[in-house]
This record gives sequence, C-alpha cells and structure tokens, in this order.
Amino acid sequence: MRVKRRHIIYVQGYDPRGLAQYYRMFRSELRKFAALYGLTCKVGRPAADDARAASWTIDTQGPDWQTRTRYDFLRWEDLIKADLEWPIWRTVTQALGIYIRLIFNGVLTRFRKAHWRFAAFISYPEFVLTMEALLSLGAATLFAAGLRFAGLPLLITLPAAAALFIALLGTLLKLLESRTYTLYLMSDTIFTWQYAHRQRPDWDQRIEQFARDLVATVRSSDADEIVVVGHSSGSFLGLEILMRALELDPEIGRRGPRLMLLTIGGNLPIVGFLPVSDGFRARLKRLAAEPSIHWVDCQSRKDVMNFYPFDPIAGHGIDVGAARRNPKIVNVRFRDIIAPENYNAFRRHFFRVHFQFVMANEQPNAYDFFMMVCGPLTLCDRFAHPATALAIATGDPATRDQAWSELEEPPIGVA
Repeated sequence: MRVKRRHIIYVQGYDPRGLAQYYRMFRSELRKFAALYGLTCKVGRPAADDARAASWTIDTQGPDWQTRTRYDFLRWEDLIKADLEWPIWRTVTQALGIYIRLIFNGVLTRFRKAHWRFAAFISYPEFVLTMEALLSLGAATLFAAGLRFAGLPLLITLPAAAALFIALLGTLLKLLESRTYTLYLMSDTIFTWQYAHRQRPDWDQRIEQFARDLVATVRSSDADEIVVVGHSSGSFLGLEILMRALELDPEIGRRGPRLMLLTIGGNLPIVGFLPVSDGFRARLKRLAAEPSIHWVDCQSRKDVMNFYPFDPIAGHGIDVGAARRNPKIVNVRFRDIIAPENYNAFRRHFFRVHFQFVMANEQPNAYDFFMMVCGPLTLCDRFAHPATALAIATGDPATRDQAWSELEEPPIGVA
C-alpha cells in the first residue's frame, strides 16, 4: 500500500526545550532530508489549541508518490521545567537517595547486565557530583587548615569550612551545568522513579487525556496509518498512552487506520526493571501478544542512552510463547547513516548520537526518521523490506518500478 495520508503522534522524552525549539529542529532537518533524496517538502506552521499539544502538516512529493502527514507534538515541557526549578540541594539529595536504592534493590546490576553502557550513563551524574564534591572538599579543607593556623577554634573552623564546601559545590554544579548536564540528568532520574511509583499525578492526568485524544483520533481519522512515536523516555510514555487507549477502547486497533507504535532510542527498563512496576510489565505482556497493533523498536549500539541489544519482552522476564506478535526489533547502525568524514566527531557527543534517531540522515539508509514520517511506505513494509524501501527512495525509474511491483505482489498462495 502506498501511503497517501499519515498521522504521526510524537511523544518526546524528558526534554525541557519544548515546542519552539523542536519545531525549528524539525524544519531544519526536513530540509536536509529533502535535499538528500531530491524531494519536495512543504511544512506548515504549528497550531496549538492549548499547552498540551501542537500539530503541523508536511506535504512531501517524490518522483512517483505524494504523501500528506499530520504531525502531532505532545507536550510535557511545562511539567519538566517545573522539575528543573527545584533547589539544587533538593535535586541532589533526592537523586542520590534514588541511586543508592537502585544499587541495593539490584536494579543497577540488572541495568549493567542488560546494557553496561546505560548503567555507566545513569551513574555519570553521581560520578560528576563526586568529582565536584572532592574539589570542593579539598578547598574547604585548605580553608579550615588556614583558619586553624590563624589560631581560630574548631567551633568556628568546622562550620565555616562546611559552609564553604556547600557553597563551592553548589557553585560548581551550577556553573558547569551547561557542560555536564548533571542536574538535568538527576531530575530525569527523579522523574522516572516518581512516575514508576505513581507519585506524579500531573503526568498521569496528561497521559489519560492523550489516551482519550488517541481514541478520538482513530475513530475520526482518514489516514492510512497512525504511528505513535516514542523517543527516549517517550518510549515508555508512548507505550503507556497507547495501552491506556486500548483499555478505553479494546477495538482501537481493529477499526480504521493501521495503528503502530514506534519506539526509538528507548529505555523501557528504567521503569520496567523497578520492583514496583508490575502494572507496566503487565501492559508490556499484553502488547507483546496484541495482534491489532504493530510495534517496531529501533536500537543502536552507539547510543549509550538506549538499551542495546535488548528484547523489550524477554528482557523483562515476560514469555507469551507462540502468541507473541511484538515488537519487531531493528538494529540501527549510525555509521551507515552519518557521512564518514563526520562520524568520528559525531560519536563523541552522546546527546547528539541519541537525537540522531529523530534527525535527518547524511547518507541514504533503510532507517530514516523522515522517510518514516513523510515517505510512501507503511512502517511495516519499510522494516519488512528494507532493501526495497531504499530502492524506492534512491533508485532510477526502472529500479523503483521493480521495487513497487515486488511490494504490491500478493504473497504466494494468496489470490
């Protein structure tokens, strides 16, 4: 089937930048995508009915196809910015407490076994905090020694040194935040822990509303396919929205457009591995065997912020036997997407690597976020026939005709 209309529902991760910056990035990357494949793309301005979501349209024309995409951007930035306004002491103490609990309840060990790079990444803020605390402690110790040398008593020296230590540590954390992202990553950890423990009713209420919106969208849409896209922490948030919609309407995947879940750069275990997350694992189990919804999970070894290689079902200790339908796991090689002359610089920046999942390719590849958003193939066809999908995107007219005919031929034994 050639997709003429598509509806994307994009669920961002724990990112405070929000709509304005995301839209600018999207528009810029769309231009790169169009140039790479020689396509014509026209993107509309975002329209926002309220603070919860915004949408825009993209019209894309290729040599023998044309699609219109509605792109919904679900918003959390108001909730995230409120978290980032916490006092530094509150963020640091809560994050440290959670990290210690992750060690003692065995979750950090499970992270390490599933993907040691992610375990190292989630430990990174505590490592930076330790280094900055040691520097502050060294300065405070020298200051205390100077006070003692001047003849001041311990009753004055110790409180003064302690005050200096706290002031220096807070200053270092704040001054270096634009380089280290320590406080931001700690806030992300705190949010995930609180969300899993049902301590974030603000997020739960918004997920409930997004789920109701999804049900209404499926019932009224004329799209050929509807794709819920979850990037980073949006992977588990998107899954939660979709499964809540399925609870509201068990027939949601059996009527109207084909309904898809696409998780990219996902980190489901940061919720799923917690002992308290029985409900989340139950939803994973249901989705694994749900025949009416198709789920594709894209992972990359180079991205330290996702789990690779990881089976989102078996990795959580879930076994549905022969009933399993989901997900289709796709390995994304960024080396094949980024131009060779840029790859060494690219690989050194973990946030840049993580966001490549939603940015334009520098080289044509079967994995191409904007082809999934704007291209003529369904998500299922794209990953079931990656070579054919690439031939349609880059081949000459004869190659494209052959590729289309291969896709449009019915399976053997089907009239």
